Amino acid sequence: MCGIIGYAGSRSCAGIIYEGLRKLEYRGYDSAGLALVGNGGVSTIRAVGNLESLGKELRRNGHPDASTGLGHTRWATHGRPSVENAHPHSDCSGKIAIVLNGIIENYADLKESLEGAGHRFTSETDAEVIAHLVELHYQGDLLQAVHRTCDDIEGHFAFCVVHDDHPGSIAGARRECPLLIGIGKGEHFVASAIPAFLTETRDVIEVGNDEFFLLTPDTAQVFDADLEPLEREVTRVQWSEDAAEKGGYETFMRKEIFEQPQALADTLAGRLPEDGDVVLEEMDISDTELAAVDKVYVLACGTSYHAGLVGRYVIERWARVPVELDIASEFRYRDPVITPTTLVIGISQSGETADTLVAMRQAREMGAKVLAITNIMGSQATRDADGVIYTRAGLEIGVAATKTHLAQIACMQLLALKLAQLKGTLPPGEVAAVAAELRSVPGLLERYLKSEAAAHDIARRYFEKPFFLYLGRGIGLPVCLEGALKLKEISYIPTEAYAAGEMKHGPIALLEKGSPVVVVATDGRVYEKVLSNIQEVRAREAAVIAVATEGNKAIRDFSDEVMYVPATSEMLSPLLAVVPLQLLAYYIARLKGCNVAQPRNLAKTVTVE
Repeated sequence: MCGIIGYAGSRSCAGIIYEGLRKLEYRGYDSAGLALVGNGGVSTIRAVGNLESLGKELRRNGHPDASTGLGHTRWATHGRPSVENAHPHSDCSGKIAIVLNGIIENYADLKESLEGAGHRFTSETDAEVIAHLVELHYQGDLLQAVHRTCDDIEGHFAFCVVHDDHPGSIAGARRECPLLIGIGKGEHFVASAIPAFLTETRDVIEVGNDEFFLLTPDTAQVFDADLEPLEREVTRVQWSEDAAEKGGYETFMRKEIFEQPQALADTLAGRLPEDGDVVLEEMDISDTELAAVDKVYVLACGTSYHAGLVGRYVIERWARVPVELDIASEFRYRDPVITPTTLVIGISQSGETADTLVAMRQAREMGAKVLAITNIMGSQATRDADGVIYTRAGLEIGVAATKTHLAQIACMQLLALKLAQLKGTLPPGEVAAVAAELRSVPGLLERYLKSEAAAHDIARRYFEKPFFLYLGRGIGLPVCLEGALKLKEISYIPTEAYAAGEMKHGPIALLEKGSPVVVVATDGRVYEKVLSNIQEVRAREAAVIAVATEGNKAIRDFSDEVMYVPATSEMLSPLLAVVPLQLLAYYIARLKGCNVAQPRNLAKTVTVE
C-alpha cells in the first residue's frame, strides 16, 4: 500500500504535493519522492526514510519551479527501501516519470523482454516496468501509451504518468487500487485518498475500475476501457480532515477491518499463478531444502501465534509435515530438538518483536533454516532469517491487529501449499483448486463486509455482560482464540477461549444463565462435535452466539444468535470466520465507551522481553 498524488495547475506545485504526501504517509514511509515537470524537463527528487527525509532533500538542493508534478510515499513490496527503489521511476530517456500503488504480477517477464529490447533498469521494483512500457508505446499521445501499457500488465494497480512533451498533463489508470480526482479552479489533483488534497478542494470524482484519466489545469476527464469519455458526477466531501485520514471511518481499527479484502489480495498477488507453481520470491530457501523439511516449528506471540496455529493445521493437512507451535518467549528456555532439516518460522507483524527475534536467532544457531513472516521490509526479522514471506498488508495503525492477522494466515497457507507441491502430498489438480479458491476469498470477504450488521445487533444485546466464553474445535480453535483476544484487548471484558472438547474439564463451571458463549461452528470435519458441545452449553442455559457457514439453517435450532460467513473449504475458513469476531469485539468496545485506538497498557510493537 503506497500513497500517490498528482497536481496539474498554475501554481508552483512542489510544496502542494509535499503537503499532500504528509496526509498519505500512513500508507507508507519507507521512502518518498517527487517528479516535477518544468524548465524543459522532468526532475526527480527522492529520499529514503519517512517524509521528513524528502523534506530535507528539498530544502538542501531546492527544486524547479513546476506547475505539474507527482508525489509518492512508499510501502516496499518489491525491492528494499533505497533511493534507487523509491518512486517516481523514469524511462531510459528521462522524459517520463511514473508513480504506482499496487503490484504488477507479471513484471519479471516484462522486465526480461524490455531488457532484451535494450531498456536499462535502475531499480529492483516491479513499478519501473510501467515507465519503460509507456516509453515503448508512446507515439505522441500519452493517454494512448497508458492504455497500451495496461494491455501488457497483470495485477492490481493505480498509476500516474507525466511526460516532458506534455508539461501540463497527467495521465493514468486504475485496476482495483483506489484513485480519486480533486476538482479545483484552474487546477486538478489526483490521489490515492481524499486527505491528500482535502485542504485544496472538497469536490471529487472517482476513477472506476479499469478506467483511465487525463488531467490538465482546465480539464479532468475519465475514460472507459476503450478510451471513450465518461460523464462522472462530482461529489462534495463533507468529512473533517481527521475523518478523511480514516477514509470516513470512525476509527483506524474499523478502517483496517474493511481494508482486509485489499490486504489479502495484495498478499496473494502474483503468488498463485493459474498455471504454475506457488511463487514465494523472497524465500531464499531453495526448493530442494524445502522439500527436505521433516519438521516445522512456528514461533510467535499474541495474534501472530494464532495465525501460526492456523498454519499448523494447514501444513499438517496439506504437506503432511509435523508442526510444533511455541510461544516465542518460552522457546528460548526449552531444549528443542532441532536438526538441519527443521524449518523454523518466526511470525511478527513488525519484524521487531523481541521474544520472536531471540527465538529465531537461537533456532538458527542450532542449525535450522529460519523463515520470517512479517509486514515490514527491512525489519530486524528479515535480517535474522534465511528467507522471508512479506504479508503486504500495508501500514496498520490500530493497536489491535486485524488485517495483518489475515495476511499472516494467508502466508501460512501459501507456504503450506508450496510444501505440499514440493513433497507431492497434494496432486496438481488439488493444488490448482486450492489456489483458485484462495484467489476468490478477497471477493467473498468484500461481499461479507457490505452486509455485516449482525455483529452490531448482537453486540447491543450482550455488551453489558461481565464474562464471555469462546469455543472452537479443529481449525476453528485459532479463530476462537483470536476472537477472544480481540474482545479482551479493546473492551477489557474477562474472556476465556478453549478447545470446545476441553470445556467440560473446568471452564463449564463458569457458565450461568445468560452467559454469552461464542462458538466457531463453520462447516468442517468436526462440525458435529461442535454441535454436541453447543448442546452442553445450552443445558446450562448459556446464550450461544455461533459463527456459521452461509446456508446452514439448522444451526439456528442450536443457537441464540448466528453470524454467517461465506462458504469456503475448511482449511481456508479462518480467513472469513475471524472477521465477525473482530467486528463483535469492536462494536462491544465502542458501546462500552472504550478507546479502541489506544487500548490501555498495550503497544503496537513489543520490543522488550
